[in-house]
Amino acid sequence: MTQRSLAEVVGRTLTERGLTLATSESLTGGLLGATITGVPGASQYYVGGVVVYATEQKARIGGVDPAVLRKHGVISEQTAVEMVMGVQELTGADYALAASGVAGPAPQEGHRPGEVWIAVIGPRVGTMQPSPTALRFQFEGEREPVREQTVQAALRMLLDLLDPIKRD
Repeated sequence: MTQRSLAEVVGRTLTERGLTLATSESLTGGLLGATITGVPGASQYYVGGVVVYATEQKARIGGVDPAVLRKHGVISEQTAVEMVMGVQELTGADYALAASGVAGPAPQEGHRPGEVWIAVIGPRVGTMQPSPTALRFQFEGEREPVREQTVQAALRMLLDLLDPIKRD
């Protein structure tokens, strides 16, 4: 399934259920939000997001505890989890996606290009906060293919959470 068709299925599913989505992205630099909003009618379900490209912005506006950044680094499960929880809290969205990693061409913090952490979280049920799911990926290729693969993987993770049967 292409990014566009994944974004369309995600959008249709969110719209049918009256649910909202927010994003927090680093290495994709807004590509995830742009892919989502490239679908006509995205304003019905996409409430917005943050691009926290610089490390200090992950703490300042991304909701990541500076201690997590110091201890685990930018390319970590903990950072992706705090990013996804932070944007959900900031926007009040039902679902949220976050991505942090290395697009390349050079390694970062000892992580090679293509290493990406993606996190997804679903809606609160009453007062219970759901647990986010975070997965590590090692994508291959140059900078742009890594960014595109990140968007595709994030949309698939969200679709799996929304409705595992719709996954192709």
